[in-house]
Amino acid sequence: QGRLVESGGGSVHAGGSLRLSCQASGLSFGQYAFGWVRQAPGKERELIAGIGRGSTRTFYGDSVAGRFTISRDNPRWTVFLQMDSLEPEDTAVYYCAAKWTQLVGFVKEYDVWGQGTQVTVSS
Repeated sequence: QGRLVESGGGSVHAGGSLRLSCQASGLSFGQYAFGWVRQAPGKERELIAGIGRGSTRTFYGDSVAGRFTISRDNPRWTVFLQMDSLEPEDTAVYYCAAKWTQLVGFVKEYDVWGQGTQVTVSS
């Protein structure tokens, strides 16, 4: 079905930055839209950003708008999440997810998932 592998997580102080990467394989990368989903301890998964197949369409959750930027590099089959001005509330496991053809706004609609990468922000 396809495989997604996230990397770039780690521990930073509040105000810092991280760049997450999602390397795809085994799927037709250009035919998929992608999203970044996070899950904090004791909370439900939250869809925070999405990007369409052609990169012209993006969306962001209210909690990250203006601080995070999603992008994709189609020749490299990679999706990125640039995270700036990080806050302790951003601490979570971050997942990359893919949806066949459509850019969607609900967690349950994504078809392919990565294993997640931990992001920890200290105050």
